[in-house]
Amino acid sequence: MSALSSEAGAPPPARPRKAAVAAWIGSALEYYDFFIYGSAAALVFPKVFFDPSDPATATLISLATFGVAYAARPIGALFLGHFGDRLGRRKIMVFTLMLMGLSTFLIGCLPTYAQVGTAAPVLLVLMRVLQGLSAAGEQASANSMTLEHAPEGRRGYYTSFALNGTQAGQIIATLVFIPVAALPEEQLYTWGWRLPFLVSVVVTAAGYLIRRKLSETPVFEQAAADDAVAKLPLADLLRNHWVDVLRVIAAALIATVSTIFSVWALAYATSDAVGLDKSAMLWVGVLSNAVALLAIPLWAKLSDRIGRKPVFLTGSLGSAVMIFVYLWAVSTGSYPLVFITGIAFFGVVYSAANGIWPSFYGEMFPTRVRLSGMAIGTQIGFAVAGFAVSFAERIAGPGGDNWLGVAAFTAGTCVICSLAVLTGRETHKVPTALLGEKPGVPEDSGSLARTASA
Repeated sequence: MSALSSEAGAPPPARPRKAAVAAWIGSALEYYDFFIYGSAAALVFPKVFFDPSDPATATLISLATFGVAYAARPIGALFLGHFGDRLGRRKIMVFTLMLMGLSTFLIGCLPTYAQVGTAAPVLLVLMRVLQGLSAAGEQASANSMTLEHAPEGRRGYYTSFALNGTQAGQIIATLVFIPVAALPEEQLYTWGWRLPFLVSVVVTAAGYLIRRKLSETPVFEQAAADDAVAKLPLADLLRNHWVDVLRVIAAALIATVSTIFSVWALAYATSDAVGLDKSAMLWVGVLSNAVALLAIPLWAKLSDRIGRKPVFLTGSLGSAVMIFVYLWAVSTGSYPLVFITGIAFFGVVYSAANGIWPSFYGEMFPTRVRLSGMAIGTQIGFAVAGFAVSFAERIAGPGGDNWLGVAAFTAGTCVICSLAVLTGRETHKVPTALLGEKPGVPEDSGSLARTASA
């Protein structure tokens, strides 16, 4: 009996819980690094890395540097997706963690605009590009790892742990930044802002110890044993799965909700136009993400029962409505309204889509191109979402207070996402070995799927 034919009977043992825990912890540690930049870009970097004589332009450019990482992510997806489908998920998970840790630590060491002039923002952008390259492979590899280890009928639940870790990383990043933001300005803008970036060296070491012991997924090991690993995953992907890639790109625009909530709304709320306290607004993010930690696995469990599409659409269309409610609440300057609507919006409603996409996107592709398909599709969509902050800043106008226009823009991306999801297949009951199989293209799904269907 070949290794592949054992897939139908006695496959290599899966480690769903270990994979889920490793993905959760690793994603939390890595996205701590990624999200700490967002808080700094909104609250500190305009005065540290850019010309302080023009505050409005400095804020605009600082927020644009947040989007630079998203522009780099599609490039990283091409390379890391290729090697992830060729060499395995675990190796990419370790590499991306190390790259993210190094680039984040170096941000904390950079000279400021007052010290080296325009060289400061140039170096900052370079480090942000490295962060983007790392993030491109992180989510796709962690999602593929958990999906391929998960038992049938529970892929949504187990795969949600990688995304749940991302939310935890955002909580940690915000909690770390709250006392930093409360420092007196002289201390904040000299050495205080560096601390969250410098501690990433500890974060990286912890993540490495966890991920280096994680075993490869059974389906990938079987594909490698049967010589069913794609030699050119990108060519295979674009030849047989280009429609699914386009669908994921459009659906991934749902991430616009996250960037607008986490970065633009934070900058708007603490601007002169509204004048809310920085620490209070950071706490909105903490509490919203804390609720999301509970909501994401519950939504994911529901998707295992009723399907991915109904749950995803609840989140995407619900977010299209709630963005108006939340930004209106911010515009009133009422702390109770901001906290209540923020938690309901980002913690509960958005989590319906946010917790489902790791399984829904991954289930569109077969093992041989899964990491490439997820990485390329999501990262192109996320690139647009990353620059949504800059688009929103333009839409907000010179006074930065056109929140209604920003809400309409964000809702529009949610509608596009929803239309893309409606065109996709429902996959929650499809066996893992048959995911991504396309009629008339037997080589596409590989011998793994052919054996399972025999």
